[in-house]
Amino acid sequence: MSSLRIDEVLAFFLRKMNLKSERRGIHVDQSELLCKKGCGYYGNPAWQGFCSKCWREEYHKARQKQIQEDWELAERLQREEEEAYASSQSTQGAQSLTFSKFEEKKTNEKTRKVTTVKKFFTASSRAGAKKEIQEAKAPSPSIHRQASIETDRVSKEFIEFIRTYQKPGQDIYKQCKLFLDTMSHKRELSIEEQSECAQDFYQNVADRLQTRWKVPPEKVEKAMDEVEKYIMTRQYKYVFCPETTDDEKKDLAVQKRIRALHWVTPQMLCVPVSEEIPEVSDMVVKAITDIIEMDSKRVPRDKLACITKCSKHIFNAIKITKNEPASADDFLPTLIYIVLKGNPPRLQSNIQYITRFCNPSRLMTGEDGYYFTNLCCAVAFIEKLDAQSLNLSQEDFDRFMTGQTSPKKQESDSFSPDVCLGVKQMCKSLDLLSQLNERQERIVSEAKKLEKDLIDWTDGIAKEVEDIVEKYPLEIKPKSQALAAIDSENVENDKLPPPLQPQVYAG
Repeated sequence: MSSLRIDEVLAFFLRKMNLKSERRGIHVDQSELLCKKGCGYYGNPAWQGFCSKCWREEYHKARQKQIQEDWELAERLQREEEEAYASSQSTQGAQSLTFSKFEEKKTNEKTRKVTTVKKFFTASSRAGAKKEIQEAKAPSPSIHRQASIETDRVSKEFIEFIRTYQKPGQDIYKQCKLFLDTMSHKRELSIEEQSECAQDFYQNVADRLQTRWKVPPEKVEKAMDEVEKYIMTRQYKYVFCPETTDDEKKDLAVQKRIRALHWVTPQMLCVPVSEEIPEVSDMVVKAITDIIEMDSKRVPRDKLACITKCSKHIFNAIKITKNEPASADDFLPTLIYIVLKGNPPRLQSNIQYITRFCNPSRLMTGEDGYYFTNLCCAVAFIEKLDAQSLNLSQEDFDRFMTGQTSPKKQESDSFSPDVCLGVKQMCKSLDLLSQLNERQERIVSEAKKLEKDLIDWTDGIAKEVEDIVEKYPLEIKPKSQALAAIDSENVENDKLPPPLQPQVYAG
């Protein structure tokens, strides 16, 4: 998939979220959120615009191509070594034979490593994993370590649930235990490969329930929700924001970006929500709370539920404000405003976690998939937001970003005649506080810079003095004793001659 870049997909969504000149709103059609392959499911920027199904197909094609190239490379290296061994056999003797065998063994080891991932995804992977577990004499300590309270609770709930399915439930539990044991031995795999394992497991369990046990579709969906809850609660600490990825770096970048855009107002985004209405203000607070609460959940489905609740609060706020049902053109700008105002923690990590380990059927269809796709578009818009997106000049945008001025002061100068004097005074006071806060931040920043400069200057002077003293060492001689005046009375030294007396001569 080297020809497909995530930047191109984000640019695609940003082009779709264009600004209409007559209403200055962010517009995106529902059809533009669908998979770019035209299958009818929702796409995702993390999947480069594809849905989960099409992305897996494209990923597998690229993976098979890479594996084939690795095979060809390994075979070519092996042929070259065999030819070199055959040509040098007559001259090298036993020593050459030993060395060639060593090289052959090394090549076989390389070939085995290349095919490890391919073997893991083949149909026989389950049998191989089962055999590996049976041959193990001792259980893995990472699986049987003392579980947390939440893990124990989820495990008990899962066991109670599968009892209602009788034999299919026993099969589900067996498959889940086998998957967890297998994943405990596959910690060295990349997070993308672990995601592929989880997606394959979801698909295999769902197919097994439908084809072998003839379970109705509604019960299959409910069972898959419980399976996801069980395995991802146990796998959460291993696969959420792992150290092998740059998820944490992206989280910090998005958080810093949102903080820099604190000045963006609802009017700039054409948000059809009036927070002056108490009921609407409560809906906005609930939406922000839900999007922030997403980080506290451990199951992808629960994180999706937080996004769905947040989106429904947004639709209710728009409906109350406009006194009519909200549209998609109203929803997306409001969602962007909620994300900017709430600045959810570890936003990118949560999105990546849902993308990698959520049941793919939830992301491809339904309201959860629609709201999640809109959230991905909102984050992409925030990352690429510029002056043109807000209908601002580049100069104003730069001044707002650097904190030189605030757009709130310009907007608070114009009030409708119906606004009371107290509201006007409150807005002016808020603008003044905002400016004072910005000045205080600049003063603190400059003070810290000045303190650092003084420390650096002091250290530099001290270093220069030390260098000079080291280069030209000073020899301080002891202070010599002061000589007494010859005409003074010196009681300490008796050897001095008496003072001279004037002599008188007769004429």
